Amino acid sequence: MTHLTTLRPDLQVVADLVPAGARALDLGCGDGALLEHLKTVKGVQGRGIERSEAGVLASVRRGLSVRQGNLQEGLADYPDKSFDVVILSQTLQYLNDPLMILGEMLRVGRLAVVSFPNWGYWRCRLELLIGGRMPPAPDYPQAWYDIPRWQAFTAADFAAFCGAHGIAIRQALYLDGPRPVRRRANLLARTAIFALERQS
Repeated sequence: MTHLTTLRPDLQVVADLVPAGARALDLGCGDGALLEHLKTVKGVQGRGIERSEAGVLASVRRGLSVRQGNLQEGLADYPDKSFDVVILSQTLQYLNDPLMILGEMLRVGRLAVVSFPNWGYWRCRLELLIGGRMPPAPDYPQAWYDIPRWQAFTAADFAAFCGAHGIAIRQALYLDGPRPVRRRANLLARTAIFALERQS
């Protein structure tokens, strides 16, 4: 019997957006915890792509179909609409060409689910205002110079980016730790989760 790891709150929200029995691709799937949950709890047919060898090995030990690869090279191996859902969790801030990745996600999948830390969170604003230094991402402490390098952006930045590039936001959900945020999300949320579609 598989022993399921308790999911982080943001991964649980992502999992809730994936329909039962869906075909899902998890980009930057890490150790495969989300894919294992989707497969076991929701009957999802899941695949993953992970850059690190340790993540791929951990995923394979869970009995998952995960290959090693670099997302910057795109998803050319996959035909259009190969998946119902393509997931990119806590990885967008590390990518050099987010528009290309999102375009590929929406080419191979009908729905793209993206989560990322929100640098618009009030503590980040306060730390920058008072200390004059760029704060690490909420819940993901990493110095700006560590590898992989990240690009700070806010939930409001991402929503504007989607609007400028013809990406429809089907749903936007926000968290302050495990708690949902329903008002003033760009100020009060530590994490943002967006479900995206191509504009019709």
